[in-house]
Amino acid sequence: MHTIDNYDFNGKKVIMRVDFNVPLNDKFEVTDDTRIRAAIPSINRILEKGGATILMSHLGRPKEGPENKYSLNHVVPRFSVLLGKPVKFADDCIGEKTLEIKKSLKPGEVLLLENLRFHKEEEKGDERFSEKLAEGADVYVNDAFGTAHRAHASTTIVAKFFPNDSMFGYLIKSELESMDKVLHQSEKPFTAVMGGAKVSDKILIIENLLEKVDNLIIGGGMTYTFIRAQGGKTGISICEEDKLDLALNLINKAKTKGVKLLLPVDNVAADQFDNNATTRVTKSDEIPEGWMGLDIGPETIKLFSGIIEQSKTILWNGPMGVFEMENFQNGTVSIAKAIARVTTEGAFSLVGGGDSVAAVNKYDLSDKVSYVSTGGGAMLEYMEGKELPGIKAIRG
Repeated sequence: MHTIDNYDFNGKKVIMRVDFNVPLNDKFEVTDDTRIRAAIPSINRILEKGGATILMSHLGRPKEGPENKYSLNHVVPRFSVLLGKPVKFADDCIGEKTLEIKKSLKPGEVLLLENLRFHKEEEKGDERFSEKLAEGADVYVNDAFGTAHRAHASTTIVAKFFPNDSMFGYLIKSELESMDKVLHQSEKPFTAVMGGAKVSDKILIIENLLEKVDNLIIGGGMTYTFIRAQGGKTGISICEEDKLDLALNLINKAKTKGVKLLLPVDNVAADQFDNNATTRVTKSDEIPEGWMGLDIGPETIKLFSGIIEQSKTILWNGPMGVFEMENFQNGTVSIAKAIARVTTEGAFSLVGGGDSVAAVNKYDLSDKVSYVSTGGGAMLEYMEGKELPGIKAIRG
């Protein structure tokens, strides 16, 4: 199979799916360029080997056709700086005018197409639309892991028009290698740290991980569904009442598989959902009426960190508390630091999911873990054992 390393790009025009779905401020300036940076190595490789690059991406969720606030034109200034060369822009992703610009592109040049989602056909995976995207290009490269779980025109269907010339870029390649390492070649002990608000969002990944992990640490809002299921008092903490049986079922499954499932033993409880709320540390199954758990407590931090520090492989998905509020970030910071510490001692750590990624970036730890995944939903689905359409389109 072709890879970006062994393909001859000389004189070729490459249509490449990237993920430039980045946050913009009210002046339409890029506030976090992580995703743009992630695509640069693949783009540079193509340019160095004598190719020209035509980039396509979506930005946000435009409802009715073109809207200025969702224009990828806003990304061009930052992208040009990061790439170190001017970037051409086409104000549509298909059409005669765009095709002319594609045809006139010279080796070493970069063209960014306007937002794919200005056309409804993108999300429908329309074949005719995919064919128009493919026009004027010789090669298809997919380097947008964040959208690999969607069977859209630009992530999946377009590959049909390049039966012998489709490949992954470096970003997707490293995402797959990191996830495969965790799922299929994990060194023991393997610990998964799962956080976030809802058990229902994480059910499938937890079930798949129970087949593989030695330890499963549960934190964040979903803690209280597990604790309530076992008869604990959780006050007015977030709890999925209709998922109590499910939580018990997962606890029993862990037992039968010989997996150590760890829940918080204490937490920081607050009398309201507010950074300035009155707080107290309580046992996690003895939260007073009218109070809610918003972070893990000191005993839990010690317990969880101890398990992490004995691990050789760690997967972290989801925060331990409401880390956006300064008074409830200690649990998440402490777990992030424990993961960073054990990584420097040779463990392999994979961090994924929007909030966990935001946390390692916020505490400047992203270069202290082995790999930070760029795709929240795509990573979850891959970890659940699902086949991603954007991966299958190229892997076959």
